[in-house]
Amino acid sequence: MILDQPIESLPSTSPVTMKKFKSLEISTLWDLVNYVPFRYENLSIVSSIRNIQEGEMLTVKGHVLTSKTDYTRRRGMTLQKVTIDDGTGTLDLLWFNQPYITRMLPENALVSVAGPIKMNHKLMMEPISYERITEINSPTVHTGRLVPVYTEKLGLSSRTIREKIHLIFHHMLGMHEQRNDLEKEWEWLPEHILHKHNLSDELNAYYHIHFPETKQDHTRAHERLAFDELFTIQLSNELVRREWKKEQVGNKFAMNKTVQNKIDAFIHGLPFELTGAQKKVIDDVLKDVRKDQPMNRFVQGDVGSGKTVVAAVAAYAAYLHKFQTIIMAPTEILATQHYQTIAKLFANTDVSVGLQTGAKKAAKGKNDTIEYDIIVGTHALISKHANYEKIGMVVIDEQHRFGVAQRALLKSKGINPHLLTMTATPIPRTIALTLHGELDLSVIDEMPKGRLPIKTYLTPPHKRQSAYEWIRDGIKKLGIQVFIICPLIEESEIETMKSIRAATQEYDRLKNHVFRDFKVGMLHGKMKPKDKELIMQEFKNKEYDILVATSVVEVGIDVPNATIIVIEGSQRYGMAQLHQLRGRVGRGDKQSYCILFTDEGDNANIHRLKFFASTNNGMTLAEYDLKQRGPGDIYGISQHGYDDLKFADLSNYELISKTKDAVNEMIGVYDPQKYPHMKERLEKFRLDQISRD
Repeated sequence: MILDQPIESLPSTSPVTMKKFKSLEISTLWDLVNYVPFRYENLSIVSSIRNIQEGEMLTVKGHVLTSKTDYTRRRGMTLQKVTIDDGTGTLDLLWFNQPYITRMLPENALVSVAGPIKMNHKLMMEPISYERITEINSPTVHTGRLVPVYTEKLGLSSRTIREKIHLIFHHMLGMHEQRNDLEKEWEWLPEHILHKHNLSDELNAYYHIHFPETKQDHTRAHERLAFDELFTIQLSNELVRREWKKEQVGNKFAMNKTVQNKIDAFIHGLPFELTGAQKKVIDDVLKDVRKDQPMNRFVQGDVGSGKTVVAAVAAYAAYLHKFQTIIMAPTEILATQHYQTIAKLFANTDVSVGLQTGAKKAAKGKNDTIEYDIIVGTHALISKHANYEKIGMVVIDEQHRFGVAQRALLKSKGINPHLLTMTATPIPRTIALTLHGELDLSVIDEMPKGRLPIKTYLTPPHKRQSAYEWIRDGIKKLGIQVFIICPLIEESEIETMKSIRAATQEYDRLKNHVFRDFKVGMLHGKMKPKDKELIMQEFKNKEYDILVATSVVEVGIDVPNATIIVIEGSQRYGMAQLHQLRGRVGRGDKQSYCILFTDEGDNANIHRLKFFASTNNGMTLAEYDLKQRGPGDIYGISQHGYDDLKFADLSNYELISKTKDAVNEMIGVYDPQKYPHMKERLEKFRLDQISRD
C-alpha cells in the first residue's frame, strides 16, 4: 500500500518539516495518518458578510481589496489589515505582528477566513485560520468545516500537520477517482464482521477522523477505529493463548501426594495464616503446574495483600521437583525487598535464595551457572551472561512494567517454564481481561487479618503547619518514622532532573528549617543503586526519622516503623499511583496515616482526592479513575501498551464485549493465508509491542 512509503515521499514538504516528523517517530505515511486530532474547531458556519453578527464564530469568503501593514503606537507592534469583499459587503481582518500575512493574502486573491466577529467601531474579524481558494465553492481544509486540531510538538503547527494529512488523502491516494479500489485494498476486516457490527470501511473511518463533514461522521469513524484497536489486541492475545496451549512444559511437575504434603507443611509453618484469597490463588497455581502446558497466570493483588507468599509457594513447588525459580522485579529496591522477604520465608528450609542485580551478583558454580534454588533479581536475570541449571518457574512482579520481548527472553531461559506474573497495580477486571487476555487471571481480593486500614486526610494549605507539628509529636513521643514524597514537576513516566532539583530544594527546606531537630534523609531515582540501597537500609535501621523522596518509593519499600506518609502535590498523581505510595505505610501493626497536600487554589481535584481518602480498596479507586479520567490515567503515569490506545475507551464495556464476540467468531476460521491483511496487522501489533521493550 501507498501508506507504507517513507515520510520523505510527501511532496511539497521541506527537509526541516521531514526532520520534525521523524523526531516524532513519524517515519511513514501510515504513521502520519495515525497522528490523530485531539479536538475539532467548529468553523463550519459559512456566512455572507451582510449577515454576520457580533459574537459569532464563522467562516466568510471573498476577494482581497487591500492588504497592508501599519505600525501601531505601541513600540515594536505591527498591525496587518486585510479587507475583503464578497459582493454583499466588506469586512476588515486584523492580525498583530504577523507581517507574512500580506504576502499570503495579496490584493485580488480569493480567500476563506474563519474566526470570531468583534465590534471595533464597526464589525471586524480577528481570524484564527485562513486559506487561499481558487473558486468560491472550492473545498476547504482550514476553514468552513469541522477543523481538526493536533498536538503541536517540535514547532510543527496544527496547520502544517493538517495540510500534510489532507495531501495524503486527496492527492496521493486520489480518493475520489479510485474510491472503490482503495476501500478494498485498505480493508482488513472480513465482510461478515463489518456487516454484523455495522462498521464503516476503514478508509472512510481514517478520512473522517481527520476531516469529518458532520459530528455523525466523526462518531462513526471513531467507533470503527476503536473497534479495530480492541479487536487487534484481543485477537492477538487469543492466538498467543492458543499457541501456548500447544506447547509442552519444559520441566514437568509431578505434584504427587508427597509433594503436596510438603507444600502443606511449608504453609502451615509460616508465621501467619493465609487469607482465603491467597489459598484460592495458590490452588489455581498448583492446578496449573500439574498440566503438560506451561502455566501463564496473572495474579493481581492490592498493596500488602500477600502476593509474595504466593510466589514463594510456587517456587517451593519447583524446588520440590528439583527445579530452579527466577523471580524478576522492575527495580533493584524491589528486587532486594523480595530477596529479603523470601530468604526469611525459607530460613528454616534447605532452599537456597540468591540475589542477582546490576550491583549484586549471585554466586555461580561451574561454567558460570547460577546454582541457587531461587534467584531474585532485576533485568540482570536475563542478561546473556546469566546461566541456570534447570529453570522450572519464572515469576515476574509488577508485570505491566515489562514488555513482550523481555518476557519472551526470560521465558526462553528455562525451556518453556511455568510463568507467574504479578502486579499490585489495581487494574479493573474488564481491562485486565482485555489487555492481558492471553493470561489466566487470579485476584487476591482480601487483606491479611489484623491489618489496620490507613487513615487518609486531605489537608488544606492553611493546616500545613499543624500537620508538621503533629508529625513532630509522633516522632518524639512514639518514635515513628515518616515518608515525605515530593511532587512530580512534569507529567512524565521517567523521573526528570527538574523533579529531582525540586525534591532537593524541598529536602533542604525540611532538613534545615521545618524538621531541623530530626534526622532527615533523601532518596531519588537518579542515585546509584548502592547509594539508594544504603539509604533505605539506614532508614530501616532508624538512622533517619524522615525520608524525603520522589515517587521512586512507589514500590518495594517495606519499613514497618514508618507510619506516616506525606504526599506533596497529590493532585498530580493518578489514583493508582497515590494508592501505591500510600501502601508504603501500614506495613506493621501500628495505625498508619497518609497526608495529602495540594497546591494552593487547586479545586478541580478536591472531589477526586476526597474520594481517594474515603477508601483503601485499590480496585474501587481504579474503577473510579477509569470513569473519571479515562484509561490513560489508570496507572497515574503512562504505561506502554495502555497509552497506545488512540480511540478505544476501556470503560466502554459494550464495545469490549462486541469485539470479544467478533474475535470468537474469527478465531475458529482464522487462516493467515486467507486473511493476509489481518496477518500483517497482527504481526505489526506484535512488533510494536516488542519495539517498546
